[in-house]
Amino acid sequence: MSALIVAVHRSASHGFSKTTRGSVTLLEGLGVEGDAHCGVTVQHRSRVAADPSQPNLRQVHLIHEELFDALRESGYSVAPGDLGENITTRGIDLLSLPVGARLTLGTAVVTITGLRNPCQQINEFQPGLLKHVVRSEGDGRVVRLAGVMGIVSRGGRAAAGDPIDVQLPPEPHLPLTRV
Repeated sequence: MSALIVAVHRSASHGFSKTTRGSVTLLEGLGVEGDAHCGVTVQHRSRVAADPSQPNLRQVHLIHEELFDALRESGYSVAPGDLGENITTRGIDLLSLPVGARLTLGTAVVTITGLRNPCQQINEFQPGLLKHVVRSEGDGRVVRLAGVMGIVSRGGRAAAGDPIDVQLPPEPHLPLTRV
């Protein structure tokens, strides 16, 4: 199975879930047109409060639909857009990509910057869900499963059904950390 976009989402408000659209426009250096997180500088409310001049490394949020499959097996009902992602994918291991991987999504290119670090809001969406998307391993390592974040390196349109092409950066590859 080749990698593809399952669904695309945006929301003009800072709510938790995003509305599914037929397509979205990605604006170079900004993010998803019409989305609350679109901007050159950080748009996430807690980060704006800490330092509004930080660069926005979280312009686009991608989640693999396979996570929803696993969550359903644990008794949760989660659909594309529910966890606030802009792009839902299938057939690509987003979490294993290195920093700087470039994904061609429709006519746009998104460069991966790091892992999403979900917060307590996820438990407000469905109680107990946070422990299924962030967990600690026996060695104390934190595993984040709630997708990846990126910046728009080339603007364009992305839609459900579009294939995803991955271009890895030159080695050495740096593992993703939270952004």
